[in-house]
Amino acid sequence: MSSEFGRILRVSVFGQSHGRAIGFNMDGLPAGEPIDLEALYAFLDRRKPGKSPLSTARRESDTPIFLSGLENGVTCGAPLCAIIENSDQHSSDYSELADKPRPSHADYTAWVKWGGQADMRGGGHFSGRLTAPLCIAGGIAKQILARRGIYIGAHLASVGAESDSPFPLHPTAALFDQVAAKPFPVLDDHAGERMQALILEARQNLDSVGGTIECAAIGLPAGLGDPMFDGIENRLAAALFGIPAVKGVEFGLGFGSARLHGSENNDPFTVEDGKIVTESNRAGGILGGITTGMPITLRVAMKPTPSISQAQRTVSLSAMEDTELVIRGRHDPCIAHRAVPVVEAVTATVLLDLLLEGHHGTF
Repeated sequence: MSSEFGRILRVSVFGQSHGRAIGFNMDGLPAGEPIDLEALYAFLDRRKPGKSPLSTARRESDTPIFLSGLENGVTCGAPLCAIIENSDQHSSDYSELADKPRPSHADYTAWVKWGGQADMRGGGHFSGRLTAPLCIAGGIAKQILARRGIYIGAHLASVGAESDSPFPLHPTAALFDQVAAKPFPVLDDHAGERMQALILEARQNLDSVGGTIECAAIGLPAGLGDPMFDGIENRLAAALFGIPAVKGVEFGLGFGSARLHGSENNDPFTVEDGKIVTESNRAGGILGGITTGMPITLRVAMKPTPSISQAQRTVSLSAMEDTELVIRGRHDPCIAHRAVPVVEAVTATVLLDLLLEGHHGTF
């Protein structure tokens, strides 16, 4: 089904933005894994809305209610299922949208696919609200991976034309923690101030702005993955594109490598402390779909929030004629900074699935 991903570790996400609850089911988790709930809540708080003028004013506690799979804070082998109850919906803000699809939203395509029966209040099942259960699953995956010496971190790489510093060649878990503890997830705080000013300017202009997120994973062994159609990039990209508003994914230098010669793009091999490494990491830690042992690095492009308060051209589905729409409600002037932990979560979940697959479902 389209709302599922994973092979050994199978994750399905359910619910609608303005429904009673949203949630996830994760099957295939190894039993006996302790989960630090306080650390998990802190991770979820990084994505939570309503904390500043940089995001939507919708306020949700986003506290998960575990229905199965967790006993006394330890995984028990049963499918792990959790829900988050919705409590701050303003569904009346969306009454006009049943007839007037929002530009660059899924309103029109959902109307066509499901014959006008889709619940599109707040974006329905297409909403960024569905990234909250993704973060529960990924936050748990991050804890399990960390106990094996594998760490995942991300930062906001850019907003509009303003850019943060990139991760160093060898990012550390301490650096990941340092960025995660900041109210605005950047490496260079001065660049972060410029990004925040750009977001606030977009809000003031009844507009929105896009951004990019850089994510890295360290501690992975060399040799993980497969060639051709089942490589590390393939598996990660398929899941990352499931995050609402993601329009591009690249690994290592990505599209930048197309501007170089081979002599500039190649990563020379060397031996360091008895281990084969590369002097640079333009490949992003992946060659032929298989990990090299260097950090995996990837970037995700997030489009500007399509819900803006300016008047926009659209159509009336009932009258089949052109019309105008002014979107009401509470919306993010930029999605990207709140999506940083979401990218970490999805990356962690995919990597845990790949490791479980290589170890036949157990460690």
